[in-house]
Amino acid sequence: MTFSIVARCSRTGQIGVAAATAVQAVGKLACHAVANVGAIASQALTNPYLAYDGLRLLEQGASADEALRRVMATDANAHRRQVGVVDNQGRTAAWTGTGTVKWSGHLEGRHCSVQGNRLPGPQVLERALETMHGTEHLDLAERLMLALLAGDEAGGDLKGERSVNILVFSAEEYALCDIRVDDHDAPMEELQRLFQVYREKILPNVLGLPKRIEIPRP
Repeated sequence: MTFSIVARCSRTGQIGVAAATAVQAVGKLACHAVANVGAIASQALTNPYLAYDGLRLLEQGASADEALRRVMATDANAHRRQVGVVDNQGRTAAWTGTGTVKWSGHLEGRHCSVQGNRLPGPQVLERALETMHGTEHLDLAERLMLALLAGDEAGGDLKGERSVNILVFSAEEYALCDIRVDDHDAPMEELQRLFQVYREKILPNVLGLPKRIEIPRP
C-alpha cells in the first residue's frame, strides 16, 4: 500500500529513502537509513525489523543482496512483505512477496531501486525510475522528491496518498534532509512547499552544524 525509492548518489555518496502511502506517517515505519551504511524501505505488511536488522548487516559489511536474503530468511510472513535496499556502494536488492496487494512489484536501476504495491500498474515504478535516472545531476533529496511526484502523476497508490517522507543522509550521523508529511489531504503539494522551506531555510542551518570530525566521541 506504498511506493518507495531507495538510492545512493554516485556523485556525493549521499544515501536516501523516500516513500508515499495512503495511510498516516509513512516515514515512521517504512523509511530507514544510516549514514555511510545504506537505506531500506520496508512496506506492504510492514515489518520494521527487516530494516533494523538489514542495516546492521550492511554496517557489518554485507552487500545489499546478502542483507536482504538473510533478513527475509528469518520472516515467516515474507510472502506478505516488500523491501528495497541500497548499500553504501550503490548496490541494490529488492523483494516483493507473492502475497502483497496487487499490482505490486519492483524495479532496480543505477544506484537505486523503486518498489510499490496497490498500484494501478508498473507505470508508477517506471516513471519514478526514469526520473531518478534523468536527474542524476541534482542533489539526492530533490531527485527523490521529483521521483515521488512522477510516480504519483502516473497513478501512485490506488487509494491516494496521505503521507510522504524524504530521508537523506550525507557523511554525518544526523540527517541532511528529513521532510515528513504525516497526514494531509494533498501531501504531494505539501511536500513541494516543505521542500522549498527546507532548501531555503533548513539546509543552510544543517550544513552549519558541528561535524563528527570536530566532536570527539566520549
